[in-house]
Amino acid sequence: MGNFSSIDISASGLFAQRQRLDVIANNIANAGTTRTPEGGPYRRKEVLFKTHLTEQEGELAGVEVAGVAEDGNPPNMVYDPGHPDAGPDGMVAMPNVNPVQEMVDMISATRAYEANVQAINSARSMGSKALEIGRG
Repeated sequence: MGNFSSIDISASGLFAQRQRLDVIANNIANAGTTRTPEGGPYRRKEVLFKTHLTEQEGELAGVEVAGVAEDGNPPNMVYDPGHPDAGPDGMVAMPNVNPVQEMVDMISATRAYEANVQAINSARSMGSKALEIGRG
């Protein structure tokens, strides 16, 4: 694997984690949304990753986002008879977003992003050192 391949792999990881952070931020922003255009409360979303392989030899070429899927867990039911979306029993279907879990996912995505940045910086540094050796 060449120096540019390692940078490409890390760059794909940066892009994937950036999309993951965007979805997490969207989940947190909609943690109180009880009415969506699709009907019902907002449903938590998750980013799905898959490995990206080269066509020639099946070597790892990075990671890519396979899609964004809705969490299949049911909405959280909360008793709030004064809420405009309350049913006849006073229960409101709230989003299935757990802010604590979202913060854990955000920290995980941030750490993965930072690791990819560090890998790119290391590859650049190694390339610079190799050029210095070649000149000497």
